[in-house]
Amino acid sequence: MAKSPRPQKNDQQTEDKILQAARTVFIRHGTAGARMQEIAEEAGVNQALLHYYFRSKERLSAAVFQQVARQLFPRLFQTLGSDLPLDEKVDLIVNAYIDTLSQNRFMPAYVLSELHHHPERAEQMLTSGMGGEPSRVLAPVVAKLKSQIDAEVKAGRIRPISPQELIVNMLSLCVFPFAARPLFAVALGLDEAHFSAFIKQRRKNLPAFIRMALRP
Repeated sequence: MAKSPRPQKNDQQTEDKILQAARTVFIRHGTAGARMQEIAEEAGVNQALLHYYFRSKERLSAAVFQQVARQLFPRLFQTLGSDLPLDEKVDLIVNAYIDTLSQNRFMPAYVLSELHHHPERAEQMLTSGMGGEPSRVLAPVVAKLKSQIDAEVKAGRIRPISPQELIVNMLSLCVFPFAARPLFAVALGLDEAHFSAFIKQRRKNLPAFIRMALRP
């Protein structure tokens, strides 16, 4: 019987290398089209070591999805649930999301594809990103945001809007250009350089656009 491969001394470094390679391959081909051998080659390890750490492509895919969630959600909910002024929250969330997605441009398309084929992963993704049960973690965040919105409406500074709609509006405006990037590349003539310039300008303009949309 063949012996299981010995783990390398720096287990965490090897695991991180495999996860990074898997994310690259999954984003390139989607989870369904990815092959463990290609992931092993991308990571520079043999396939036996890949199976030693993650056993199967499904488990590796789940680990990558959790890693993506941890990049997208913690700062969002920490900011929304904080005592910062509403306008400052808009600025921070837009800047953080556009910066993260600029460094991971194919992440939105990958996440949307995975959720379409594996809708059960929505709860897994949120739980991993929030560090707990979504409904329990979200309740105080939404309550805090609603309290701020109600105070701003009462003072006449913004129009009425639900916290859920505000969150969806902000995230949609940040994420959609990355999710639909191939469409914009053709329709608007945005090659790599022009898309980067477009996103840089959008990062600057979008917070003001959202704040103005909230005004009465």
